Amino acid sequence: MKTRIIAAAVLIPVLLVLLLAAPKIVTAVIWGILLAVGAYELLYRTDLVREARLVIYSAVMAFAIAMWSFWDAVHAWGMIGLMLFIMLLFAEMMMSHVKITFDKICMCLVAGVLVPLLLSSLIRIHTMKIGKFMVLIPFIVAFASDSGAYFAGRYFGAHKLAPVISPHKTVEGAVGGVICAVLCMIIYAVVLDLPVELFNFNVNYLYAALYGLLGSLVGIVGDLCFSVIKRQTGIKDYGNLIPGHGGFLDRFDSMMLVGPLMEALMLLIPVAV
Repeated sequence: MKTRIIAAAVLIPVLLVLLLAAPKIVTAVIWGILLAVGAYELLYRTDLVREARLVIYSAVMAFAIAMWSFWDAVHAWGMIGLMLFIMLLFAEMMMSHVKITFDKICMCLVAGVLVPLLLSSLIRIHTMKIGKFMVLIPFIVAFASDSGAYFAGRYFGAHKLAPVISPHKTVEGAVGGVICAVLCMIIYAVVLDLPVELFNFNVNYLYAALYGLLGSLVGIVGDLCFSVIKRQTGIKDYGNLIPGHGGFLDRFDSMMLVGPLMEALMLLIPVAV
């Protein structure tokens, strides 16, 4: 617990500097590197794909998707990159069709394309008109939900939510996480609505509460998605990148669904303008 708290105390200020003060291209590059690490964790650390070239192709593709998202997600370049990636994967399978099977190719597509595309929503949010403030929302929702679920589950947890997949998660913890996410989003909406030059946006508090509610619910699903992979592959953590937290995917598993949902909501029902 102590290591977990210390790591969070160090990383949260670094995260805020990257999101609020660093040039957006720097933030995008760092996130792209982390997505490449995530591809490695999902393929190699789980022992699902141990072929080095396939892992490298997937990691490079994950980074490329981050850059593609930063540069306005031009459709043509995305299609070209995806085509080249698929050609490389199938070329490897054709050269060694006994060792490299179709299920491994599918895993590379998940690790190199699907997961990075979802998590790159943070980059796309960051590049919006007021993205510097909007990109904090997925982190607020995900981290508030995780924290609320942890403490509510620790003190009030009695009914298991998914005992086989994640034995420590409880229904009470999930409810606590939802409540905490909603409250934190309303508090952030109040901050955005402050009559100061830095903020002073037109804020919709109902939408803020909805962001917290829906974001917390899908965050639970995202967490369970990566937990079931760990159970099936027999690993405790995806890595040891973050002391006390595990690997990149251990910390940002819920963000896989929270991020794209927040991006969609910001486009459909913006919480602040």
